[in-house]
Amino acid sequence: MVTDINQLDINKVYSYADYLSWVFDERVELIKGKIMKMSPAPSRRHQGISTQLQGLIWLFLQEKKCGLYAAPFDVRLPISEDLKISKKYKKNAKKLPDGKIMTVVQPDLTVVCDPEKLDDRGCIGAPDLVVEILSPGNKQIELTDKYEIYQEAGIKEYWIVYPDYEYVIIYSLAKGTYIGSKPYTANDNMTSKVLKGLEIKVADIFKE
Repeated sequence: MVTDINQLDINKVYSYADYLSWVFDERVELIKGKIMKMSPAPSRRHQGISTQLQGLIWLFLQEKKCGLYAAPFDVRLPISEDLKISKKYKKNAKKLPDGKIMTVVQPDLTVVCDPEKLDDRGCIGAPDLVVEILSPGNKQIELTDKYEIYQEAGIKEYWIVYPDYEYVIIYSLAKGTYIGSKPYTANDNMTSKVLKGLEIKVADIFKE
């Protein structure tokens, strides 16, 4: 059991089985086996935006089969440097042993419409939609590493929220590649291709 993050070798490759043995306070994610330290406790602004979005999506999902989950919520993805594993288990990640799961992320918000992908430890396999709210300390992760793994895992829709500039970009998966929307700003209403019928006034997301 690892009780201090300093006991870990940042250059080493770890699995979800290792991740389960860590009991330190710091939050981390695994990207193809590499430890990615998460930002310190989110700012009040970040949490306010998360709460607004969570409420708007939650209201829409009432009496629908999809579930909405806020971080911390583990999403285990069958994405590995071993391409054979990534390809073999992409559609049925539940068969992937803990020791072979090399990517574990905690999006700010996660929508899962297939209950078979849920268990007591979170989600295993690609959610239908994820939302990341950028913070100064993690922009590189959101814009590069997570974009690539979310696309590779087959997550149908990926929202990036930019608090500093008050706009949102939605990436929709088309034939395995993300296509980005225009920036949705305060005067816009944004819609989802995955959650059909959902329409959100962007200004409502950034209410103080």
